[in-house]
Amino acid sequence: MKIDHLVVNVDKSIQEDNNIISRIHAIGLPYKPKWGKGTKGFKVSNIWIGHEYFELVRIKTKDGGGWIADWTTKYLAGHRGLIGFGLEVENIDETYHKLLRHHIPVSAPEPLKFRWFFNLLNKTMPWRNSYLPEFKGVPFQFFLQQLNDEKSKNYMEQYMVPNSRENGIEGISEVIIYGELTKGDKEIVYALFDDYDEQDDVLTVSLGNQTIRFINSGTYRVEVILECNNQAHAGTKIELGNLLIRNR
Repeated sequence: MKIDHLVVNVDKSIQEDNNIISRIHAIGLPYKPKWGKGTKGFKVSNIWIGHEYFELVRIKTKDGGGWIADWTTKYLAGHRGLIGFGLEVENIDETYHKLLRHHIPVSAPEPLKFRWFFNLLNKTMPWRNSYLPEFKGVPFQFFLQQLNDEKSKNYMEQYMVPNSRENGIEGISEVIIYGELTKGDKEIVYALFDDYDEQDDVLTVSLGNQTIRFINSGTYRVEVILECNNQAHAGTKIELGNLLIRNR
């Protein structure tokens, strides 16, 4: 299991304000907001970071144009920031049944589909997703993702451009979530991850060379630390609402 991508609800300015786009470029992230999937009802812009990425989402119509219904509702109600935390798994069915055994009400793995071209055509993405319950203490949820096969993975990687690797920024190293997890939220974490440690107000999940850290705090915010091998960009950062992106 590894961190795959973070789905982030954003305002129109994040995708269209040239000043904000230039500030993202300034920390070494080659952001092309006009690229990416979308329909009349939603627009996605990606920031590719090695094999991981940020999926920045803006909802444009009341029905969301085929975007995930629950996330569309939350967006229209004012939610901004991290909404979905994507984890790549080797065997989504095995993880799904493991969660069920721990009494976590996870959705059955299914491909992501949406309608496009004036609602006339269906688009099915070459992967399956399974969604865990939304946390009660912090406003996002984990979901699992597995590409259909190695051919699909190689195909998708061709589209992960422009990529921050060109600037020596290799991937997502750590995600830190500040907030107050409920007892039920922690049960989800315990069931989902095999390697975790809880001490005082910090719950740390280890995923090989990646880390997810929950820090108890009265104020909710998310910090994402990127692995940076370029001194020109080391230590630089940008805030997108309550999401802070920082180069290590």
